[in-house]
Amino acid sequence: MLLHLHPVLAVPIWQQLRHLGGVGLILLGLADNSLIPLTGSMDVLTIWLAARHREPWPYYALMATLGAVIGGYITYTLARKGGKETMERKLSKKRTAQVTHAFERWGFATIAIPALLPPPFPFLPSLLAAGAMQYSQKKFLAALVLGRGLRYSILAYLGFHYGRHILRFFSQYYKPALAILIGLAVIGTVLTLIQYLRYKKK
Repeated sequence: MLLHLHPVLAVPIWQQLRHLGGVGLILLGLADNSLIPLTGSMDVLTIWLAARHREPWPYYALMATLGAVIGGYITYTLARKGGKETMERKLSKKRTAQVTHAFERWGFATIAIPALLPPPFPFLPSLLAAGAMQYSQKKFLAALVLGRGLRYSILAYLGFHYGRHILRFFSQYYKPALAILIGLAVIGTVLTLIQYLRYKKK
């Protein structure tokens, strides 16, 4: 995955995704909404592409949403087949209980609101809970489209209208920004691995 690679390898892959434009957003969305998310990568690419003005900003919002929905649905389906055991393999029992309780109480909002919020708010627990608890596919997709659609529409709009400043920032701080994203992804991977090892010992 992009942000789990060494910086020397991540840069050319990032450049390739940029050149692919909307298709790159779909590919990145598939990875970002998997069991090991790529923290902040979709947000950055959506803003950057919209700032370039090669296509109308709604196009990039749509492609980012499409990639996120497909990726999220795959994770949801895996959790749906695996049940609560799949959720507990990725989360601690305490975290699983918290997410389950929130999902039983709020349902639709437990998916839509985290899908809308930016990092570092975690979204993977909501995907796993929806699948493990056999939540309605139609309601799940509606909540996911609503949350991600609003999020990427806002980001693409901001990228389009404030693109000059954003591109100037990326040109000046490209490597530090990429290094930060890689660092966040590595931290997320380590924490996920620790949780998995703890569960395995129990």
